[in-house]
Amino acid sequence: MLQIGEAAPEFDTETYFPEKKEIKKIKLSDYRGKWVILTFYPGDFTFVCATDIEALMGSYDKFLKEGAQVFGISEDSVFSHKAWCDTSPRVSKSKIPLIDDYTKEIAKNYGFLDSKGYQAQRGLVIIDPEGKIQYEAMFNDGLGKDVRHIYGAFMGLKVLHDTPEGEGHMCAIPADWTPGESPLDINVVRDIGKL
Repeated sequence: MLQIGEAAPEFDTETYFPEKKEIKKIKLSDYRGKWVILTFYPGDFTFVCATDIEALMGSYDKFLKEGAQVFGISEDSVFSHKAWCDTSPRVSKSKIPLIDDYTKEIAKNYGFLDSKGYQAQRGLVIIDPEGKIQYEAMFNDGLGKDVRHIYGAFMGLKVLHDTPEGEGHMCAIPADWTPGESPLDINVVRDIGKL
C-alpha cells in the first residue's frame, strides 16, 4: 500500500458514466482541486460488490455536495461495467462512474492487486484536492464497505485539510467523531497528557 501524504499514482483510462450512459477517457489529474474517492472491488457481477456500489450510491449526492467525486474500480472493461449497470437490480440505480482497469495497472500501482495478480482486493482510497493520499483501507473480500464510516472519515479529513493550525496548535479528529462536531484544537505543549 502507499503511504499517507504520498502523491496518488496518476492513471489515464476509460470510464463508464452510467448516468449519461457514456464512455469517456479520464485521468486522475482531471480531478485536481477536488477530493477523489476510489472504491476498489474484485469484480462486476459479484455479490458483495453490488452492495458496495448500492450503499455508496445512497450517499453519492452528499459526497458530491462536499466536493468529492466517487469512482468504482475493478479489473473489468468499460463494456463489462456497462453490462453490469444494465442488468444488476442494485447497480442499475447507480450514478457512480466505473473505471476500466483491465490491465490491472491501477490496482497494482495502488497496492490493491491480489497476490496472484488476478483482481483488485476490496479497498478504498481518499485523495485530497492536491492529489495526495489521505486515507486507505483494505477489506476482506466478503466484507462490504461501511459507508457511514467512509463518509465520516472523508468529512474528518476535509475538516483537517480546511482548518488552519495556529502556532503551537494542531487540529485533530477524535475517535467516534461525527460530521458537524468541532474538531479538537490541541495546544501541543499545554495539552500533553490532558486528553
